[in-house]
Amino acid sequence: MTAIRPFRIDVPQAQLDDLADRLHRALWPNELPGVADSYGVPNDRIRGLAEYWAQSFDWRALEAKLNAYPQFTTEIEGEDIHFLHIRSERPDATPVILTHGWPGSILEYLDVIAPLTAPESADDPAFHVVIPSLPGFGFSGPTRSTGWNRFRTARAWVELMNRLGYQRFGTIGNDGGSFVAPEMGRLAPEQVIGVHVTQLFSFPSGDPAEMADLSEEDLAGLQQLQWFYENKMAFSSLHGQQPQTLAFALADSPVGLLAWNAQLFGEGLDPEFVIGNVAIYWLTGTAGSSIRFYYEDQHATEQPAEPTTTPTALAMFKGDFQSIRRFADRDHKNIVSWHAYDVSAADSTGANDAAGHYAAHEAPEVLVADIRQFFAQLS
Repeated sequence: MTAIRPFRIDVPQAQLDDLADRLHRALWPNELPGVADSYGVPNDRIRGLAEYWAQSFDWRALEAKLNAYPQFTTEIEGEDIHFLHIRSERPDATPVILTHGWPGSILEYLDVIAPLTAPESADDPAFHVVIPSLPGFGFSGPTRSTGWNRFRTARAWVELMNRLGYQRFGTIGNDGGSFVAPEMGRLAPEQVIGVHVTQLFSFPSGDPAEMADLSEEDLAGLQQLQWFYENKMAFSSLHGQQPQTLAFALADSPVGLLAWNAQLFGEGLDPEFVIGNVAIYWLTGTAGSSIRFYYEDQHATEQPAEPTTTPTALAMFKGDFQSIRRFADRDHKNIVSWHAYDVSAADSTGANDAAGHYAAHEAPEVLVADIRQFFAQLS
């Protein structure tokens, strides 16, 4: 049950033919004139992406690109876990595990593999890289049991690193991975040397004293969070309450899946990246199982009362979730690195773009430099 098995992606041609047929026969919703995106993702954006998917996107090319990396599966707590495992040739390399979120995938981290495992300068730290597909996501396949929240995933990731022979390692996360990574440090502080995330999801507790004398920058961050809550959080409520109801539509329509997932892919992202991620969900049948992560997390009975103590780093990007240091220090008592970066795509559309949310793809050089700096100071 602890065996690690080589894995190769090989999607049957019949699946690709069925996908092409469904894209060709897509039924499009009515849309009010002149409302832009105020009612949700507009028709013209999804039509453009669907056309790219049907006419320009080459799944076999992406499949070959992924298959060029060593891939494996192993069973943990009854679930299949898929992961990339790329070892550095450097004898001093530090093992790290990188965790994506929804609607992302392992594709998020492809652009940082080479600079992390084989840095050009001998003065830069090197890393052994493990990139798993979250339980219920992508090539891990649909989950077969309940309870796969951030805490259970953190336990599985510690087990995965132990199976690979890593007794001391770092953990890196984005989006949902930024929930999982700190819990790994909380769970195994004697093994996790450092936690590096792109968001520290710490919110006001309701104590008025916490809000006193916040800086203008922090108040602007709270305003950005409030805007997101009022305009973009419907997906989280639905995932947390009715994931199975939504799963019927997502499992039956690639265009429906594209629209639902694209609401959180910034408009400045390249279509190859957007479609690549969505295609993985479609071809692995994990559109519905992936969103159960929200339900499991919102219904988790584990609610740690104490802050984390593992050395923690934040690399925050301007268009993304803005972490507030005062709240983060309350929840994480050992933040040793805190950097904010302003990275925007040339065709960024502002609030709807969340520039930098997929930093490993949008700004890999910036993120890699921050990761290197953090782990170098821990050694």
